[in-house]
Amino acid sequence: MSKSIVELKLNSDGIKELLKSDEIAAACKEQADAIASRAGDGYEVTTRQYPERIAYAVNAETKEARQDNLKNNTLLKALGT
Repeated sequence: MSKSIVELKLNSDGIKELLKSDEIAAACKEQADAIASRAGDGYEVTTRQYPERIAYAVNAETKEARQDNLKNNTLLKALGT
């Protein structure tokens, strides 16, 4: 069986535009909110602005959440991995 080789050439300007789009930002925010929800109390979503994109992070904001995350890897588990 012969294998086909597919070569892709990404459009850098198109990728940059996609990363800055409201749709991608909304999808990322939705995922971050879901992770924070699965992690539980004390975990919050923060927004990070970069020149090339917007990003969201889930942080352990309380002392209890930080201890929980250290002991149980809560954020890693909330990712589903």
